[in-house]
Amino acid sequence: MAEFKKTLVIGASENPSRYSYMAVQKLKDFGYPVIALGRELGKIGDTQILTEFPTKQLIDTVTLYINPKLQKQFINDILLLHPKRLIFNPGTENEELYAIAIANGIESLEACTLVLLNTGQY
Repeated sequence: MAEFKKTLVIGASENPSRYSYMAVQKLKDFGYPVIALGRELGKIGDTQILTEFPTKQLIDTVTLYINPKLQKQFINDILLLHPKRLIFNPGTENEELYAIAIANGIESLEACTLVLLNTGQY
């Protein structure tokens, strides 16, 4: 089932101490295909960090690792992807985007991607 849940990680970083880095690694460990989007080009393991929003992708889940102020620039892009799910990791909670996502039929969770993975709830 993992192969059908391609995940876009917004806020990816090459810094191993960042939760976005850990999430990309853990998603890959569990067999999920991952697209990493960050401010700077780089790599997390064998996953390239993109700096341009990936359009025309079949994305199951978008998981956020950026604050609400930075999220504004991605709202339309996220909606155009039509993901099934949007995860607001701790510190990324955003009532406005949450409401917009729900109104557009996107399941929205305030949760931790790492915890979801580790507890089999992803």
